[in-house]
Amino acid sequence: MARVVKGFRTLRNHWKKSTFAVCVLSYGGHWLYGKHCDNVLRREACLVAREFGRQQIAPQERLRKATVILNPAACSGKANSLFEKNAVPILHLAGVEITIVKTDYEGQAKKLTELMEQTDVLIVAGGDGTLQEVVTGLLRRPDQDTVCNTPIGFIPLGSHNSLSPSLHLLSDNKVKDITSATLSILKGETVPLDVLQIKGEKEQPVFALMGLRWGAFRDVAATISKYWYLGPLKTKAAHWFSTLREWPLVRDVSVSYLDPCLRPPDLPSQKPPRPNLLYRIIRRLKNRWNPPVEVEEPEQWKEEQLSTLELFIQTHNKNPVERVSPKRIGTAGFYNIDNEEYEAMPVEIRLLPRKLRFFISAERREQLLLQTQ
Repeated sequence: MARVVKGFRTLRNHWKKSTFAVCVLSYGGHWLYGKHCDNVLRREACLVAREFGRQQIAPQERLRKATVILNPAACSGKANSLFEKNAVPILHLAGVEITIVKTDYEGQAKKLTELMEQTDVLIVAGGDGTLQEVVTGLLRRPDQDTVCNTPIGFIPLGSHNSLSPSLHLLSDNKVKDITSATLSILKGETVPLDVLQIKGEKEQPVFALMGLRWGAFRDVAATISKYWYLGPLKTKAAHWFSTLREWPLVRDVSVSYLDPCLRPPDLPSQKPPRPNLLYRIIRRLKNRWNPPVEVEEPEQWKEEQLSTLELFIQTHNKNPVERVSPKRIGTAGFYNIDNEEYEAMPVEIRLLPRKLRFFISAERREQLLLQTQ
């Protein structure tokens, strides 16, 4: 008992050192526990991937080939390490033959995708900027109709991963998000996503999966990082100083648009059976005697002048879309396309429904099906 009393007396007499030691031990214990949880997640994901790798294939069947477009600069330069620790072992254990292509500068992913050879699976490892470049490169190819059938997997490694909530159940653990996204590629469930085609007067079109954002809130979001020294108050400070400098914050924009048209029907999952020979002969003769006449109605554009704080034109990849409406926008300043900054200019925006197919987790697919019911 005397030793216990002596120990408490020592802690009380050296309370500063005791407090510092408790803080260091608590932080160290929390860090070690986090590392242990990450290793458990990796082990569980590798066990699942090993089951895919043990599946037998026919003698004539070849291994699946996957091309990975990796942006090492994503996540403050940690993307390469995160990908090699959490995604590469899963793909190798599953028997996937991967080719990793690393980007060296901004815009290179777009060029690499335009020159990419045919592959079974395309994997994008990065953030919003990398994904937007890859999608733009794919849809600029002359053989885009063929390449668009290639399923795409998205592994969230960037600071902004806007598409991830549409494809996977996100958590606060980066390792869990990466392993879950990689396993969804192995399981093979895909979902068609819409794409926005954004075309200027002179430049080649840019393609986006989320949307175009322009206005006061976008401008403020671009300046938040300047107030890093204010900690949790930096967002409020950016809005406050922006309001003082630029009041009023209303933006004027000219929007021309077409009337909404019905969304095209979903393509059947299986090919319908071919009709019999007699039916095909009668149909051809009917079309020869009375050829169908297609009357193209002229496009009737409607123009409006808007004054608004924020203009956001987005796809509904998170929820089903019922209508499609091309738009033309005339703006000034800067706008964001999938969180990437572009100089504002008059553009035409057109929705390409169900243009690309992305891998999705089974849990997220069930949530989307429940939302549509």
